Amino acid sequence: MESNFKVNMNEYLPLRDVVFNTLRQAILRGELKPGERLMEIQLANKLGVSRTPIREAIRKLELEGLVLMIPRKGAEVAEITEKNMRDVLEVRKALEELAVQLACDKITKEEIEEMKKAAEDFKKILKSKDITEIAEADVRFHDIIYMATDNQKLIQLLNNLREQMYRYRVEYLKREKAHPQLIAEHAAIIEYISKGEKKAATDIMCKHIDNQVTTVIDVIRTKQN
Repeated sequence: MESNFKVNMNEYLPLRDVVFNTLRQAILRGELKPGERLMEIQLANKLGVSRTPIREAIRKLELEGLVLMIPRKGAEVAEITEKNMRDVLEVRKALEELAVQLACDKITKEEIEEMKKAAEDFKKILKSKDITEIAEADVRFHDIIYMATDNQKLIQLLNNLREQMYRYRVEYLKREKAHPQLIAEHAAIIEYISKGEKKAATDIMCKHIDNQVTTVIDVIRTKQN
């Protein structure tokens, strides 16, 4: 197995949960690719554990729909499907709409400056072409909006959805031709939130996510052909 994913064995969790979280992160971040076989022996050697927690983790990942059990082949990473992507991004869209509306009322001058800095950092990191760093920079930009809502329940819901969104975010950001549009959308989001223009802020956020949906659908359909 050639996948090079990060392993964190220092978490204060039972070993089976550490292994599960490690493999889950690797799948969601694209470090374990769709269609890639999950070989228990190789994974156990890579993580320095026995096969038992690997087997338990794979079983849990199957329940989450991230892993498929193929007859006579074993476990493999589930392909990204249009249905799953739509389900996740429809929920994200509704939550992000609410977030920008609340942020319009509650955001502070300091948070506006943080958003501007995050948008600039995103532009700079795009030049690196490091997809993980680019995705993390995009996450930081949106996190500032979430924090500006001052609504802990909404923040918790978005955080719970974070890892499921991440898989599609990475696929979107791989499309370099979408980067100028992303930069422009970030700038518009900042402008409308800072002015408290709720409708305009909501409209641009909807467009921001709809563009991601369109692009990822194109990616999925291209891979299927």
